[in-house]
Amino acid sequence: MGITSPAGEQVNLNTESSAMPGSVPERINRQQTFASAEISGLQRMYWTIRRELWENRYVYMAPLAVAALFLVVNLIGMFHLPAQMRQLAGVDAERYRAAILKPYNTANAFLMGAYILVTLFYCSEALHSERRDRSILFWKSLPVSDLTTVLAKASIPFFILPLLTFAITLVLQFAILLLSSGILIASGQSVASLWTHLPVWRMSLLLLYHVVTAHALWPAPIYCWLLLMSGWARRAPFLWATLPLVAIAGIEKIAFHSHYFATLVGFRLLGGPSPISYMPSDIFPTDPMTHITPAPFLLSPALWIGLLLAAVFLAAAVRLRRYQGPI
Repeated sequence: MGITSPAGEQVNLNTESSAMPGSVPERINRQQTFASAEISGLQRMYWTIRRELWENRYVYMAPLAVAALFLVVNLIGMFHLPAQMRQLAGVDAERYRAAILKPYNTANAFLMGAYILVTLFYCSEALHSERRDRSILFWKSLPVSDLTTVLAKASIPFFILPLLTFAITLVLQFAILLLSSGILIASGQSVASLWTHLPVWRMSLLLLYHVVTAHALWPAPIYCWLLLMSGWARRAPFLWATLPLVAIAGIEKIAFHSHYFATLVGFRLLGGPSPISYMPSDIFPTDPMTHITPAPFLLSPALWIGLLLAAVFLAAAVRLRRYQGPI
């Protein structure tokens, strides 16, 4: 509808009314603009990872529980610390350093063991649990691709858990150091020798290097294999993931009287160089005084073959999730 203005211009009333703030067409346009706003891939990944941590709280609760338990048990044993320090007086520096490093190395071993167990449990249930409880129907309705979902799940063992384990272990070691110092001061002994012979900075650097290399990158094909089988199996995904490995190891043992495959898988899982991978035995050092040389590890063909297998397993898991429905 239009009218003629005094100046002889034709004015469209419908156009004027549609441009008025608060009108129905204006609100529809705003809603369409908001609905069509693109969410960046980084934001999708961030919220998908947060969903994983929200649904699987044991990822961070289990390491915290292990650290708290170890701290309590170690606190009980600290009452013998003054007598042990008096016995170590006068011994050589190497033996002294090995003795005071023992509780810290034990703490590292406990947290690394918790990291491996949590990772195995999480990877074997990551894609299976959403099919079992039928939440996969809800998550597939969201604008999150299968690639983003699988990569977010893979980030838990490769990114979140290593950093979380490193942080918890670091705090645990610092707590042990403070408690040990307090007990020594209470018994009238000096803590100067303890702090002098304890390489705190080198311990932290080696801890981070060991977690990333020995327990994140090195076992990558095993973690991704578990993720793949988690999306494929309808029941007991961990059992279906381990059966082929056990079968291959058994056939090799019966046919060739060797155990190379079992050794390879075992060393991959536990974070150690396999004798058949032609890697230096000290590639994953545990002594803080060891000079870290990452070049042999990063240039190792065994590392890159494992990462290639991990990428293949992840790609298969992405494609599998695209066609899998609830159980």
